[in-house]
Amino acid sequence: MNQIKNQKCPICHKNTITLTEDIKKIPYFDKVFIFSMKCSNCKYSMSDIETETKKQPSKYIFEITSDKDMKIRVVKSSYATIKIPQLRMSIKPGPASEGYISNIEGILNRFTKVIESEKHSEDKKIRNHAKNLLKKIRKVKSGDFKLKIIIEDPTGNSAIISDKAKIEKLK
Repeated sequence: MNQIKNQKCPICHKNTITLTEDIKKIPYFDKVFIFSMKCSNCKYSMSDIETETKKQPSKYIFEITSDKDMKIRVVKSSYATIKIPQLRMSIKPGPASEGYISNIEGILNRFTKVIESEKHSEDKKIRNHAKNLLKKIRKVKSGDFKLKIIIEDPTGNSAIISDKAKIEKLK
């Protein structure tokens, strides 16, 4: 792992950013480069992932059918969109988008965080909708509700690492 410390932060403009580059070999996928920056002053952070080899734009479709699927490895680049059609939710790339290595449960936890903030809305419809979505996600995690996760990545640097995942060319 390579680190460069005391770089200028793009947010607070102090020399408190640490840049990190690491290389990981992910079984059944590829060697990936993990880039990150973290500011010790303002807590700004950003990360991304790139594969060693050039990949084709890809779309991964995975149906969660049991609680065992929670452990399936996921690689997501900052350019990827994650969709959960049954919940009508997606996480799209943008300036704040990050790349990371996680698993299916980690992806669901990220959606849960977003939904939890709506649980306290003053609008009763929004509160009830959030509670219903959280209930569905709990059922998915316990294997009682099937759900599809789709990852679309124009860079090809993302993947759902499972024989159950369908892989298509991204159009």
